[in-house]
Amino acid sequence: MIHIRPAVVPSDAHALAAALLRIREYLRPWEPHRAERYYTAEGQAERLTDGGERWVAVDGDAIVALATLSGIVEGPFRSASLGYWVDPAYAGQGVATQLVAEVCRGAREELGLHRIEARTMLDNHASQRVLAKSGFERIGTAPNYLHIDGAWRDHHLFQRILHDDPPPHP
Repeated sequence: MIHIRPAVVPSDAHALAAALLRIREYLRPWEPHRAERYYTAEGQAERLTDGGERWVAVDGDAIVALATLSGIVEGPFRSASLGYWVDPAYAGQGVATQLVAEVCRGAREELGLHRIEARTMLDNHASQRVLAKSGFERIGTAPNYLHIDGAWRDHHLFQRILHDDPPPHP
């Protein structure tokens, strides 16, 4: 049974590294080039200190999906950028949609964010469906947005407005 858990902790580094190593070739067409250290527990432990907020989907002891909010900005912007992956063995089972829903809930209720942005390569239709089901709207296309799998790739840009409340007063 899949369980969504917020607050990835340093002790998750081994399970994250194992998951990323297991699905490395599957992710290659959608990921930037990664140094070998990225696929180690040490590399993941370092990554967990980058200031991002993370949620995982777990099946027993295995991490089968990860979502990250990065570039979190407070103040009047109250926004972050969403990235996620799902183990291909769990694709098409609603795991990504459940994970993104939980991220949006946490972003609003716990982090007090107003907006989340996401991006996909133009041909990543599965991820675009997840974002649409999760209330994101496409707001544009950015040419040569990220260097992925050896080339600069165009990306569709999406956002979800979480609420219209004013930001908290300092």
